Amino acid sequence: MNFKQKKNIVQFVKYSLVGVINTLLTLGLIFLCKSVFGLDQMLSNAIGYVAGFINSFLWNKKWVFRSKKGYAKEAAKFFVGFLVCYGVQFFTVWVLSYHSPLEGFEINILGFVLSGYGVATLIGNVVYTLANFVYNRMVTFR
Repeated sequence: MNFKQKKNIVQFVKYSLVGVINTLLTLGLIFLCKSVFGLDQMLSNAIGYVAGFINSFLWNKKWVFRSKKGYAKEAAKFFVGFLVCYGVQFFTVWVLSYHSPLEGFEINILGFVLSGYGVATLIGNVVYTLANFVYNRMVTFR
């Protein structure tokens, strides 16, 4: 494995770590706003996702991709990437859920039911993660 391949792997691991931390932050804020502060659930959701978006952008800009360019232009590209990759993920989940053998699939694993939609969602999450990494590496933080 050459230096460039190792660098790409390290960058993807950092990107994935930011994603895990971002998910915990987003969900934690939603819970805090709704359950502790008693805010409306949709407002809590919006606060969590806005904070998650900002957190993700800043960590990806500074730590994962080490970009030195201006904030406004990269934030706009980051947002477009989010929308595009979310659309690809949504389409993937829709196709797998309603137009594949996963439609109607259901399996019980130790009392936990895994549906075709659940499998499609997991696959969609992988698709989103890979597409968003590639987009941010090639477009946002180029």
